[in-house]
Amino acid sequence: MKIGVPKEIKNREYRVGLTPAAVHELCGHKHKVLVETGAGVAIGFSDEDYRQAGAHIVESPREVFELAELIVKVKEPQSEERAMLKPEHTLFTYLHLAPDKPQTDDLVRSGATCIAYETVTDRTGHLPLLAPMSEVAGRMAIQAGAHCLEKVMGGRGVLLGGVPGVPPSRVTVVGGGVVGQNAIAMAIGMGAQVTVLDRNMDVLRELDHRYGNRLTTLFSTTQTLDQAVTESDLVIGSVLIPGASAPKLITRDMIRRMPEGSVIVDVAIDQGGCAETSRATTHDDPTFIVDGVVHYCVANMPGAVARTSTLALNNVTLPYVVALANKGADRAMKEDPHLKAGLNVAAGKVTYREVADATGHPYTDPESLLGS
Repeated sequence: MKIGVPKEIKNREYRVGLTPAAVHELCGHKHKVLVETGAGVAIGFSDEDYRQAGAHIVESPREVFELAELIVKVKEPQSEERAMLKPEHTLFTYLHLAPDKPQTDDLVRSGATCIAYETVTDRTGHLPLLAPMSEVAGRMAIQAGAHCLEKVMGGRGVLLGGVPGVPPSRVTVVGGGVVGQNAIAMAIGMGAQVTVLDRNMDVLRELDHRYGNRLTTLFSTTQTLDQAVTESDLVIGSVLIPGASAPKLITRDMIRRMPEGSVIVDVAIDQGGCAETSRATTHDDPTFIVDGVVHYCVANMPGAVARTSTLALNNVTLPYVVALANKGADRAMKEDPHLKAGLNVAAGKVTYREVADATGHPYTDPESLLGS
């Protein structure tokens, strides 16, 4: 199979769909890999590295899309990339379609088979291709939040861990999943006073067992969430409903009552954000202020540590890329229901119910399209 790796064009996105090591693996399976020139140079992977791994270097994204059957990316295709998709393409990347109707509409029109990293599952019901970026984003959320709390960033001017004689900052993590767990680890490591809210008691029990009295665990209700958020210096929003828009749990009224100069880092922004006041930002312009609260809502946070993120992502995506290339998309998904769970759009139809509900498209059972 011909596999294409275009250079990412989203703002400040330096990650790359395949590393040279991944290319070498695919070439060992007798596949042809086409890599756009400069695709990995920003994170230390030169065109020569890719050539030595067996890739063919092409000069433009158009060549990648014209020649390849399987397109492997990191971020959702931008409008100019979507215009190059054809029915014979299989696209394998993060999509986050629920809050993005224009992208969904374009992918439906393209007729391409579009498999989203973020909805591929495993035997335990977890999301293995989302997990490494969630780990990165959770850890980065505390770094970003600590920086935003500095006075020069519009923050309260407080140090996350405090100093002897001065109390630490109060951090609330909304959601105890992969993002939340990594944010908690970083915040506790920096000496903050940390509270986590979740509605899964097994999650809260596990976190309580891990951290003991260094972490306050709360069952999330409207009242407990309101109190925790409005008393916090830093709030990390890490709520996820796979494939669906994030619920707006943090209301405008809560934001209004937070301390002046406090910070919210909305990691759920890829799925629309979990605060009513959130809107997507970029690494070039990462923050804005609403009612005195600094909002950090960068939609591709892991792109800031692009080499680490690329290596972590390839560790989990490569087996699926190999399966798609060896078997073709239809057969690979027929034989692996967890990969099939990643199918969001195919043959001009939306095949993921939450995306269909959020974007107004009719839902089509993916089983009815495989092999059609």
